[in-house]
Amino acid sequence: QVQLVESGGGLVQPGGSLRLSCAASGIIFNIYDMRWYRQTPGKERELVAAITSGGSTNYADSVKGRFTISRDNAKNTVYLQMNSLKAEDTAVYYCHAKLGSRAYWGQGTQVTISS
Repeated sequence: QVQLVESGGGLVQPGGSLRLSCAASGIIFNIYDMRWYRQTPGKERELVAAITSGGSTNYADSVKGRFTISRDNAKNTVYLQMNSLKAEDTAVYYCHAKLGSRAYWGQGTQVTISS
């Protein structure tokens, strides 16, 4: 059974930082491309950051320079370091694993940026 379990969300003030983690089980983690998406009510889920099995990364324009995606294959975990957070980063953040036609989602973790 495949599980992606996110953690690290919470409430933080504008300008603050959070690190999200996504622990994977049930998959051969190191061959999967991993992504972070986010979604706010009434909007489409949007891709925030991605890291390939080989370690190449890309980011949404809105988070470039502020967010960093990384992975630890020994721990079957992908991270999203979020710095200089803004109110518009408030969303539910989802972890996603993809290999060809196989794709899995985590349950999401809420990130709220507010003073």
